[in-house]
Amino acid sequence: MFVSVFLFFAFTTGNVKAADTLSVDIYGPGQRKVNIILLPPKTVAAGKYEGSKGDDLPLPAEAGTFNSDLRKDLGFLPFLNLVPVADILGGDPSRGVRPGDIDVKPLRLSKVDLAITTGWEVRPNGEKNLLLRCIGTFNGRTILGKKYSMVTEEMLPRIADRFSSHLMRILTGRDGFFESSIAFVRKVGKNKEIYTVSPQGRNLRQISSLGGVNLSPNWSPDGDKLIFTRLGSRQHLLCVWDRETGKIDQKSFPGNTVIGPAFLPDGNMAATLTMNGNSDIFLINGNYKPKRTLAESWAIEVSPDFDRTGEKMVFTSARFGNPHIFILDMKSGVVTRVTREGKYNTNPTISPDGRYVAFARQTPLGHRIFVHDLKNGQERQLTFGPGSDEDPAFGPDGYFLAFSSSRTGEYQIYLTTRHGDPAMRVPTGSGIAKAPAWGKAKKS
Repeated sequence: MFVSVFLFFAFTTGNVKAADTLSVDIYGPGQRKVNIILLPPKTVAAGKYEGSKGDDLPLPAEAGTFNSDLRKDLGFLPFLNLVPVADILGGDPSRGVRPGDIDVKPLRLSKVDLAITTGWEVRPNGEKNLLLRCIGTFNGRTILGKKYSMVTEEMLPRIADRFSSHLMRILTGRDGFFESSIAFVRKVGKNKEIYTVSPQGRNLRQISSLGGVNLSPNWSPDGDKLIFTRLGSRQHLLCVWDRETGKIDQKSFPGNTVIGPAFLPDGNMAATLTMNGNSDIFLINGNYKPKRTLAESWAIEVSPDFDRTGEKMVFTSARFGNPHIFILDMKSGVVTRVTREGKYNTNPTISPDGRYVAFARQTPLGHRIFVHDLKNGQERQLTFGPGSDEDPAFGPDGYFLAFSSSRTGEYQIYLTTRHGDPAMRVPTGSGIAKAPAWGKAKKS
């Protein structure tokens, strides 16, 4: 375990002003790109709290590895543009890691907004401390400073995640991306099992080893549980994985069908059951007992998903002939149709704030991801293939979206944003990967 502390009395008047100058509205149109540079790592003299130079000290082996991890993390943020040091007139403009050690003039000439410094403090007993700063080139002030003590090689990816998360919050007012985990379905031989991975492709873990077909994972709001459907030889089963114990409980229901389970914010669940002969969406309590019907018709009702308040449920229904997206007001019981274009709209996901609904629509060129603004009714296509793009899932910040795509010939998991930024593939190992579900990661 390592300790993270502020290097400075962060958010002084000057720092807040500096951060506000570079604030990024990732939710509005016309996102601003912030030019950021990751400067070469430096050694600092042991015992100097503010990180004075340690020119005569060699860099630890971890220095290059960490900068690579941090660069990878920053590359996942579409509103950042990473500027290579080689593009700066005269090369590296830093003599150390403090603001006064950086010549900001060549950075300004290259239109760099922010500079990140990494300072390594190696004590006589071998203990390694890492000092990180993000400095604004407009005034040379630090907008973010962190110190991580007793650093080991195994901790480097997590430190990169934490610092990137702090920076995202300062620039956008939101975070969650670097503290999240994506569950998905991966083909293993003839079977389909449930796996989890970080959005950057780290911490790949197999959750189920049940054999057969396991589908439709969904996280509990606190990230402690994962539910999914298992297609048994005689019936569907609702499977519940507990993070703390690693055990999987299997629950059966009358009608023998369980499709697309989803958690509500209060810990209750919803899933499509066939208790009355039709495929309707039922509310299921914490004891795994059906309480009442949420959506029913003569047709199939599937794929429930909820906003963070639990007041809105999106789902797919064929009640008008073709599959379309609908939204249920949980308080009034009023159902409203969302999609009117296309003949095949499925797999809806609603943003945590309840404003946006993303879904997959069948087009002549394959399935594509669209997003619908519930406030103004506008609809926008986010992905354009090739292949088919399916299974959208909003991230916890309501900005990122995960989806599965066959654009390389084999289904894999990709990330985009609700603005349709270029897709980035999530490394998930060998084998087909589909049906991403975004949730909170275990705190460390």
